[in-house]
Amino acid sequence: MSPHTKLCRLSLLALAAATLIAGCTPEAEPQAPAPGNEPSVQAPGPADQQPSDREPQPAPDPSPSPEPEPDPDPDPDPAASSYPSWNGREVKPVTNPDAIDVLVNKEYVLSPDYVPPDLVEPAVRFIFAEKNERRLMRAEAAAALEEMFAAAEEDGIYLAGVSGYRSYAYQEMLFSYYVSADGLELAQRYSARPGQSEHQTGLAMDVSGSTGECAADDCFAGTPEAEWLAAHAHEFGFIVRYPEGKEDVTGYMYEPWHVRYLGKELARKVYDSGLTYEEYLAQTR
Repeated sequence: MSPHTKLCRLSLLALAAATLIAGCTPEAEPQAPAPGNEPSVQAPGPADQQPSDREPQPAPDPSPSPEPEPDPDPDPDPAASSYPSWNGREVKPVTNPDAIDVLVNKEYVLSPDYVPPDLVEPAVRFIFAEKNERRLMRAEAAAALEEMFAAAEEDGIYLAGVSGYRSYAYQEMLFSYYVSADGLELAQRYSARPGQSEHQTGLAMDVSGSTGECAADDCFAGTPEAEWLAAHAHEFGFIVRYPEGKEDVTGYMYEPWHVRYLGKELARKVYDSGLTYEEYLAQTR
């Protein structure tokens, strides 16, 4: 199966996800993904678990037990060590997850319990009607997205949100589904393992045209919406994160719909360099 039929297949996950995912926001229960069955937007407008009974405890040993010796070489992040290496480099935990310029990819992974501190819903159109976590972004990024969508409308381009924040648990379910559908080798080219997704940062948004046609699909490339994003996203602090022909660097296929917020100054620098974010950081850090 083609990886880019994945939005349609996501409707199969809706029932299971509703019981598996926690946190539409950090305080609310999320709903499951169902992009394939989500209605298109109409014509564009302005933009404690109770403790169990304890078993009887043995009488204390009158002789003191020796103190356990510490592990001479503890693993600083067991979760990170469970990922395969990327391009021969060891996978490392992200140490600055709240930073706007944080790098998250197949080399730098987020903790399973990381939730961005200031998730809000941007006042933009989406291709689905449900209220769930995929509408959310960090506050600064959400404000920039609103500004970008409004500017696009002034140019006759009507954009819509497809998928913003995703929790670790949501991404875990998503990746597992894609592996079961397409196999590990293909799935990992277009879907992130949990902890390796920029969506968990709350700084990324998948974008489509207002009808939702070609949402997160190959056919989005070359559309007026994709071309507008490629030319103007950096003016509002975003970059097209996974450019064409750079899968060996970013780890993912070309995604003209996936924009990542970096702030206006940094986004312009990355755009002007013509490099991927990984390449830019390698040259400037």
